[in-house]
Amino acid sequence: MLKIAYHPIFKHNLPLGHRFPMSKYELLYEQLILEGTCSSENFFDPGFPNDEDLKLVHTSEYIEKLRKLDLDKSAARKIGFPLSEKLIEREHIITQGTIKGCEFALKNGIAMNIAGGTHHAYSDRGEAFCLFNDQAVGARTLQKKKLACQILMVDLDVHQGNGTAEIFQDDPSVFTFSMHGAGNYPFRKEKSNLDIALKDGTGDDEYLNILKETLPKLISEVKPDFIFYLSGVDIVATDKLGRLACTPEGCKERDRFVLQTCKELNIPVQVSMGGGYSPDIKIIIEAHANTFRLAQDIFE
Repeated sequence: MLKIAYHPIFKHNLPLGHRFPMSKYELLYEQLILEGTCSSENFFDPGFPNDEDLKLVHTSEYIEKLRKLDLDKSAARKIGFPLSEKLIEREHIITQGTIKGCEFALKNGIAMNIAGGTHHAYSDRGEAFCLFNDQAVGARTLQKKKLACQILMVDLDVHQGNGTAEIFQDDPSVFTFSMHGAGNYPFRKEKSNLDIALKDGTGDDEYLNILKETLPKLISEVKPDFIFYLSGVDIVATDKLGRLACTPEGCKERDRFVLQTCKELNIPVQVSMGGGYSPDIKIIIEAHANTFRLAQDIFE
């Protein structure tokens, strides 16, 4: 059975000015239930991570400063959210959703986090609405438990996974692949193991051709026994923070190809949703919902 991390706190307890598009988490949950793609049995309450798991990626000093709401003004400003106890609780639960999801992926082939994809979080700081790097913590937790050895990060959000690149820059056991908009944030990018920076206005055909040529070769070379997929839908042309020009249909085909590839090669995959910032919330929900629909169809 497809298992999906979800908790109402993913959306709630944010300041009013930040509730869009963060409301997408609750709306996506409701949509998946309403249309019958998922039932309540598909969703699990993540709980809370332990400090030892977080410290596999993040420094003790950074974790402690977050807990005490003691970041200096510059560091807090880079995160983008006003710091609060509820925000820190929310980010812990999102991270645990990915950690626990990894175990479900090993059993079922796939697991998903209705939030997550916080790839701008560095080992010692947060950035761009990302406090803890959920997939990085998931990867290191798998390795600590000896449940995976060689890991591939497939980051297809429109923004480069700069935090993920920094965390694993000296770790050959985790290969970081980011395909993103060249003109998008972050404007000072880190160096992933493989970066493909796409020009403004890249559409479906070029995007999908590059991906379909790259990913199978990469898997053949890296030989991962676990894949993390960041499936941001901010590659669509309507996204107000993106600079690519893919259609929702192209975004769906991207997800189909990635998930089908993992299924055919029998490689467990954990999926976090990442970004999606189209002004019309219906476009965001439909694009994200497609990822879950495909997961149900492919891994049934």
